[in-house]
Amino acid sequence: MITSKNSPVLTIVVPCYNEEEVLPETVKRLEHILEQLMSNKLVSEHSTVLFVDDGSKDRTWELIEQYHLTHHLITGLKLSRNSGHQSALLSGLMTAKEYSDCVISIDADLQDDVEAIREFIIKYHEGYDVVYGIRRTRTTDTMFKRGTAQGFYKLMTKLGVQIRYNHADYRLMSKRTLDHLAQYREVNLFLRGIVPLIGFRSTEVYYDRHERFAGESKYPLKKMLSFALDGITSFSIKPIRLVTVLGFILFLVSVIATIYGLISKFMGNTVSGWTSLIISVWFIGGVQLLAIGLIGEYIGKIYREVKHRPLYIIESFLSADDKEVVTPRAASSHEAELQHSQV
Repeated sequence: MITSKNSPVLTIVVPCYNEEEVLPETVKRLEHILEQLMSNKLVSEHSTVLFVDDGSKDRTWELIEQYHLTHHLITGLKLSRNSGHQSALLSGLMTAKEYSDCVISIDADLQDDVEAIREFIIKYHEGYDVVYGIRRTRTTDTMFKRGTAQGFYKLMTKLGVQIRYNHADYRLMSKRTLDHLAQYREVNLFLRGIVPLIGFRSTEVYYDRHERFAGESKYPLKKMLSFALDGITSFSIKPIRLVTVLGFILFLVSVIATIYGLISKFMGNTVSGWTSLIISVWFIGGVQLLAIGLIGEYIGKIYREVKHRPLYIIESFLSADDKEVVTPRAASSHEAELQHSQV
């Protein structure tokens, strides 16, 4: 058994968006696992759960405030607007790292097995700075979702992105890992790709993923596709290189077609086929539009990066030391500004 002296301060960061239906059960389960860890001296008694309200339109923040007043382990962070899952998660991580030895991120829907948190902490005590939560199987997914997810991971790997197969954002990170994460100042966030770039000693914990406890998924197909595209274009320039290669191939095809046309003319067979002409026009036109769209994606990301807008703005912070709502002086996406904004 680990002594109290070596018990780290743990913060469990939970990004929330319209989670009023599942929040009561999430609070109950996370409090229970945290109390178990405290009783076993695996984590400090100063450990907490930090719920991050990402501009919810329902009673999510109201419930967080209530639980903060009635449950000593519950803290809260409210963003001024909906900033997206990755930005909300980052805001919680950057806030928690100021008073925590390690931080675990988990979604509020209870699909990730909270019992795996104990294994995360054990691995942390063994000297690991990053512990990835990995799904054992995808039996709970539909055939379409399972196929597209596996295809995404394989594609990212082939593009050279360091990403853990079947890992989402359920992970533990030490304070020094979070300190280095704060140095990544990019606007186009894809934490699943950024965290492995930091390095440090890492390991994996396998768990079984459950069905969503209540409410509706916040990641419909449109958002999933957008998230996948962000991940691909944020970490690899290979797609745009493929456009160059494709352009070169089409150039060679056009040269061959030109030679064929000249030979046909000299041989007196100058009647060209309507089908081949239409197919060529549509194919080349489609490739051009695809190439322009892909280039536009990269230009759009450059545009967002150079503006240096904050990823999120913190409206309120309910700390463990105070039962009143505390409003920071300012808040931003970057580490230096965050240090001035925390209470």
